[in-house]
Amino acid sequence: MPLLSPPARAFFTRVILTLLLACAAASLCLWLRTPLPWMIGPLLATAVVSMLGGPTASWTPLRNSGQWVIGCALGLYFTPQVVALLAGLWWAIALNIAWALALGLAFGAWLYRVHHGPGPFHVKGLSRITTYFAAPIGAASEMTLMAERHGAQTDLVASAHSLRVLLVTLIIPFGFQWAGLHGLDATLPGARVVQLPGLALLAVLTGIGCWAMLKLERTNPWFIGALVVSLLLTACGLTLSALPQWMTNAAQLVIGISLGVRFTSGFVHMAPRWLGSVALATVGMIALCAGFAWSLAQFTSLHWATLLLGTSPGGIAEMAITAKVLQLGVPVVTAFHVTRLAAVLLLAEPMYRWIYEKRSTAPAESPPAE
Repeated sequence: MPLLSPPARAFFTRVILTLLLACAAASLCLWLRTPLPWMIGPLLATAVVSMLGGPTASWTPLRNSGQWVIGCALGLYFTPQVVALLAGLWWAIALNIAWALALGLAFGAWLYRVHHGPGPFHVKGLSRITTYFAAPIGAASEMTLMAERHGAQTDLVASAHSLRVLLVTLIIPFGFQWAGLHGLDATLPGARVVQLPGLALLAVLTGIGCWAMLKLERTNPWFIGALVVSLLLTACGLTLSALPQWMTNAAQLVIGISLGVRFTSGFVHMAPRWLGSVALATVGMIALCAGFAWSLAQFTSLHWATLLLGTSPGGIAEMAITAKVLQLGVPVVTAFHVTRLAAVLLLAEPMYRWIYEKRSTAPAESPPAE
């Protein structure tokens, strides 16, 4: 009796072939000296092959393990000195949350204005709910689930978030490499030597953190759970072990695959005008975030490149990995994105009800009595 059914064997064959493709793409990017070769190479190769109809696949346990490793690695930067620095930046973190919420509202309103009414850019059946949940900066998967609960067009919501994250992940690292913006931050992780007993204990403790987040049904449990435990240990001055470089490279590779497989063969045929608007708006938001980051930098000791990574409309894992690889303020970028993620998750639905549902259900004024 075979250990795996034919569908399972076919799936794991696709997973193995995708991993081989990703490794080849990462090797090519290493040779070409591109930024973030272990993530961008697999992401681009997997996305292209997926859109061409190739048999790509991402195995969820591998993606979860990658998020676990990255969360653990980032937590090692939060030494007591760094935590004290971040405490003094509370006002900048608060401003970033307000900025992200306002930027998402403006993005959604623009999408609705461009595509709802009659004209060459009209998208059939587009609703205010769809454009609203397609626009928040952060929490892409959760926004798609919220959109589904409210009856939105989830394919448009998911495609908008996927394209936005892809473009930010490509544009900012390549732009920074072209401008020579790397190695500007001297912050080092609390642990810099790999010690196998400490590494094993760190894996157990962060694994318990992931399990707790899963039980609490929190968003990004594998990333946030590992990050919180690793952060707390480091902030308390407990140094267990650094992570081997091969482990963080492998984590970037499987995260790149998980992003690339989202771009199926039907993606390029999905309302091209909609995707064009999302791409244009994403470039515009990157430019606006660069201006916002430069303004914040005038009142802090941080480089504007670090603040751009922290305020950019990208995903938390992707921007944190960019900061780690390019040595651009990992703790600041991580703190900005984690707090923004929490705010978006807590406020997205209440803001929708307050701004749109309340307005649509408000009773009309009664005519004056004669």
